[in-house]
Amino acid sequence: MYGELVLVTLIVIGLVGRSSIITTAACILLIIKLTHLERYLPSIERRGIELGLLFLTLAILVPFASGRIQPKDIAAAFSGWTGWVALAGGAIGAYLNSRGLETLKMDPQLIVGIVIGSIVGVLFLRGIPVGPLMAAGLTAVFLKMIQLFIGK
Repeated sequence: MYGELVLVTLIVIGLVGRSSIITTAACILLIIKLTHLERYLPSIERRGIELGLLFLTLAILVPFASGRIQPKDIAAAFSGWTGWVALAGGAIGAYLNSRGLETLKMDPQLIVGIVIGSIVGVLFLRGIPVGPLMAAGLTAVFLKMIQLFIGK
């Protein structure tokens, strides 16, 4: 009962905050619970991030597959400083994602704060909740900085 209440609350929050992603995700999970398909929840939890990253990567690679990005476009991207900054951003992002995954494995209860923080970011900062690993990576960096500052 508590799970359904949380999901309905997230649906309302998503509707009020105009976040179709949160609304849709909560609706799908509510349908899974109401149709007694809870046995699939562990699989969704275990493989959901992988599937989400797969579809995100597919969407990002479509311009290459469709031929909209040509070799000359790739060369042009690195002829200016913005292309090199983008390369550094991609590399740092991938590194932070790996730190986030490690952090979540070591301290899984952090996911509660990350999920609530993502909802707050979507509702009040007009963010997009596609980066739980990135959020975990940033959390890992913040925790490390605080530990260094406090001396623990």
